[in-house]
Amino acid sequence: ALHKLEQEGWIKAQWKTSELGRRAKFYSLTRLGRRHLAKEAANWERLAGAISAVVRLTEA
Repeated sequence: ALHKLEQEGWIKAQWKTSELGRRAKFYSLTRLGRRHLAKEAANWERLAGAISAVVRLTEA
């Protein structure tokens, strides 16, 4: 999954030394990744709001 996100340009990976002194791959969001995350979060909020409205209607 991380490889696909990196291929899409949403994250970037860097090899660094961890706090334990071992080499580890660290991932961070790119500018494109932050934009995509904001878009997906907005979509999720709309979906969650719609589901909440349906649940409230069925409980009434």
